[in-house]
Amino acid sequence: MLELTDLTLHYGAAQALKGISLTAEEGQITAVLGRNGVGKTSLMRAITGRHAISGGSIRWQGADIGRLSAAERARRGIAYVPQGREIFPLLSVRENLEAAFATLPRGARRIPDAVFELFPVLLQMMNRRGGDLSGGQQQQLAIGRAMVMQPRLLVLDEPTEGIQPSIIKDIGRAIVYLRDQVGMGVVLVEQYFDFAKGLADRFVVLDRGEAVMAGTRADIARSETELRRWLTV
Repeated sequence: MLELTDLTLHYGAAQALKGISLTAEEGQITAVLGRNGVGKTSLMRAITGRHAISGGSIRWQGADIGRLSAAERARRGIAYVPQGREIFPLLSVRENLEAAFATLPRGARRIPDAVFELFPVLLQMMNRRGGDLSGGQQQQLAIGRAMVMQPRLLVLDEPTEGIQPSIIKDIGRAIVYLRDQVGMGVVLVEQYFDFAKGLADRFVVLDRGEAVMAGTRADIARSETELRRWLTV
């Protein structure tokens, strides 16, 4: 579904990604793990078109999308929930959700029932401003907004950061639902290892802009001690 090959990315003279290769499959969760500052968010920006790559390729459903804009990638079915959520604080919950209509043809512009089934608090707060929601509710709103796009791939950058445990469980259930019931591919950046471990079908560990470990769910069980060393500050 998504294939990255020898991906490099720079910020000026500083190189943030060094030859990253990974795949994300339909109906699977790929977890990207690593300490702060190792390139995880840079990788998400590269996938979604938020930052231009310096080299390598990004292929989506067989087509090279490495030079396409973020908007065009969204129209092709790649949704992004960035670190910090980036909801519109002065718009209502309804308006935040409807902002995702921009990627859809007019006949498909509706909020799926699954958004409110997974996050019922959003239905209760449809007319509240996004900025009035708690951090956890804003995270639910950001994921719900991405779901409105009806994507084939959901890219989540640290969805549990600063979130209370009860909402972390809701987010985990939503991710599993999207994988198992919708067949969506998910790329999940996470520092909370136990959360990622319980969800991931595949994983890649970054350090200093490079992939230092990669494997399947079974590999996580066999290599957990080594993997945790890469995550320890």
